[in-house]
Amino acid sequence: MAGAAPQISIPQLPNAKVAIISASWHMDICGELVSGARRACIAAGISDISELYVPGSFELPLAAQHAFERGVDAVIVLGLVLRGETPHFDYVCQGVTQGVMDVQLKFSKPIGFGVLMCETLEQAHARSGAPGSKEDKGYDAAVAALAFL
Repeated sequence: MAGAAPQISIPQLPNAKVAIISASWHMDICGELVSGARRACIAAGISDISELYVPGSFELPLAAQHAFERGVDAVIVLGLVLRGETPHFDYVCQGVTQGVMDVQLKFSKPIGFGVLMCETLEQAHARSGAPGSKEDKGYDAAVAALAFL
């Protein structure tokens, strides 16, 4: 872990509408991230939770924009980008990060950012919330978004 996670209370938001949007690559990891995000939403009393899967992390910003256009209050984006042998990693990471930020600011609504950008699958697993992992970035991303509602 990079540091101690802050203790953030989960507000009760029974009327909130939330979209959890995940990339389809690495479904073993992304499935765990989705489970963590869903767990945080349920802890907040949210029952209107939609899930959407897009081909890859690069498609997350557009899917988030569509979700806001459909009237959701918050979005949680989840995915995994693994470093390979080409600069593709750098371009995808920069594009998805900037795209998510642009959508969040355009709509003035929160997006929880749970896109893992890792060197190895072991690093991703350690952050996925799976049994034996050190962190649960899906849960953390949802809590971050819900803090703004």
